[in-house]
Amino acid sequence: MRTERLTVHDIDLEVLRGGDGNPIVLLHGMRSLSASSRLLSLLAAHGSVLAPSCPGFGGTPRPKDFDTIYDLVHLQRAILDAVPGEAVTLVGLSFGGWLAAEVAAAGHPRLARLVLVDPVGIKVSDRQTADILDIFNRSPADVRAAEYHAPDRYAPDFDAMEDDEIVRYARDRDALCLYGWHPYLYNPQLTRWLGRIAVPTLVVWGESDGIVTPTYGQAFAGMIPGARFSVLPDAGHHPDEEQPEALAQLIGSFLGA
Repeated sequence: MRTERLTVHDIDLEVLRGGDGNPIVLLHGMRSLSASSRLLSLLAAHGSVLAPSCPGFGGTPRPKDFDTIYDLVHLQRAILDAVPGEAVTLVGLSFGGWLAAEVAAAGHPRLARLVLVDPVGIKVSDRQTADILDIFNRSPADVRAAEYHAPDRYAPDFDAMEDDEIVRYARDRDALCLYGWHPYLYNPQLTRWLGRIAVPTLVVWGESDGIVTPTYGQAFAGMIPGARFSVLPDAGHHPDEEQPEALAQLIGSFLGA
């Protein structure tokens, strides 16, 4: 994978590119991706991968007054317009899964397939029940344990990070808070419109996800007509980090079906 710049509607985006063939656009989760992402390298065997960093995340500056999910969804639609090729597969991880679901619910003429990996974005329980773990107000130890199946192996080690990596992590967290603070990581209207998704859809969930549980995932998939639901063992909220080979194999099989 290589890091490049892409300008869409006068917004300067950091993007990762790799591979050849039919376009695959991958939207990152609660943290931006790096060129060392194993999942991106594996997906590049199945098509031409483009992975943008959303404004405020990674190396993408955030324009003034660009601060809502509405802004992000329209930007992702513009990115689909700009990607070379015809039928596009849209893959969304966690926070990016929410954006991908919004784009698919609104419809896009070039969208051919949708893959959602542990997405947030909806409310399935009553108002007293928290569907999504509050990562901003729970202790770091609780969040770390909920995010990963094997946190001692995969959770970020801040003591080992370089300064620029820590700054990038902090920018990502600040941007996530800006876009997803209230309501907390969901759109109250999205459940009404998931039924409009009209492309083949694969929903994948980490079996050990404590941020949004597989039960939440089953409810999410059940709102999308014809969606397939798969659970990955030995993975938490970030299967792209803990089980990239298994996740890439699922996506590859879905693309070839």
